[in-house]
Amino acid sequence: MNAPSHLLPTLTAIREVMAEHILPLEPDFLNPHLGFRSLLPRLQQVRQHIKDRGLWAPHLPKTYGGMGLTLSEFAHISEELGRSPLGHYAFNCQAPDIGNMELLLAHATDEQKEKYFLPLARGDIRSCFSMTEPEYPGSNPAWLGAVAVKEADTYSISGHKWFTSSADGAAFAVVMAETDPHAEKYRRASMIIVPMDTPGLTLVRNVSVMGHTGEDYATHAEIRYENCRVPLKNLLGPEGEGFALAQERLGPGRIHHCMRWIGISERAFELMCQYAATRQVAPGKLLGEQGAVQGWIAESRAEINAARLLVLHTAEKIDAEGQYAARDDISLIKFYVAGILQRVLDRAIQVHGALGVTDDLPLAYWYRHERAARIYDGPDEVHKASVAKRIFQRYA
Repeated sequence: MNAPSHLLPTLTAIREVMAEHILPLEPDFLNPHLGFRSLLPRLQQVRQHIKDRGLWAPHLPKTYGGMGLTLSEFAHISEELGRSPLGHYAFNCQAPDIGNMELLLAHATDEQKEKYFLPLARGDIRSCFSMTEPEYPGSNPAWLGAVAVKEADTYSISGHKWFTSSADGAAFAVVMAETDPHAEKYRRASMIIVPMDTPGLTLVRNVSVMGHTGEDYATHAEIRYENCRVPLKNLLGPEGEGFALAQERLGPGRIHHCMRWIGISERAFELMCQYAATRQVAPGKLLGEQGAVQGWIAESRAEINAARLLVLHTAEKIDAEGQYAARDDISLIKFYVAGILQRVLDRAIQVHGALGVTDDLPLAYWYRHERAARIYDGPDEVHKASVAKRIFQRYA
């Protein structure tokens, strides 16, 4: 499915920025002796350039400095940005901030918008989303150990979280905690805004992922909340609506992720094809002449094309009919595209041989960090089971 014609100039401009300003930063980002923090001064210059070109925050309304795109329009943008590990950050539409921006825009009070949303929309600060817990299964998000107890005019939050992505250097966290243990299970939790410098909040560590800890934005943190007190006015949305808000956040979020994965897959596919077309395995004999390699290329092309169509269809359905009507489609793209991403990356690494597992290319970085695509936002098995149950109900 081609992008709509009115988006073509925007996509061309984004490709220019990616080629001229973002891809050249990748070697330093992938260098374990440099990393993300060393890039921040240069990334800030790139971000200003993106603002000047009118390409900033494509998901946000124009009144807040964004491009005002629909979800299906943004899907095409997300694919282009996904071609680099730095793409979404440079354009201020990176997870978890994009989901927090959408939540704050829809549910924050005026005071919360002024204090948290607007600086986030400008790119002056970052945020994180603190939900996953090591002692409780992420596949059951209604079951949490973290609690928020009302004491006078404050919430006292206690709990243990991890994989709070990008907490290192963030200004605030959106924390999921149980506020009413006696309520119906999907109404027990609430979302609360917690500044990262609040006493009682301890960033224990940045969790090592397959041997890489990362720094600043490119991290996943373990956090402890120990009698961490914030004002009652820091409640985001109604009390007891934490689960509903999390689901609201995840619908568009899965479009964002899936199109980013397709961008990764396209970049991996291009690297695979370029290498196969130039690497000699014997004098005058190219790697791409091998039947196995040709099969991987053909399968990858078909799978990426199919995945894109499926995701864009889902994005258009959400725009037209809402998340509830598209709930089966949302689950389908989550496990289907995650599986294709893993297969394409694996084939690309195999084609590159020893080079594929080095950090001279982004393939190994993505292989390490995107294996979790089949786990976060609901593991594959949960999405498959929920879709299958709804299908069975239609036949029962």
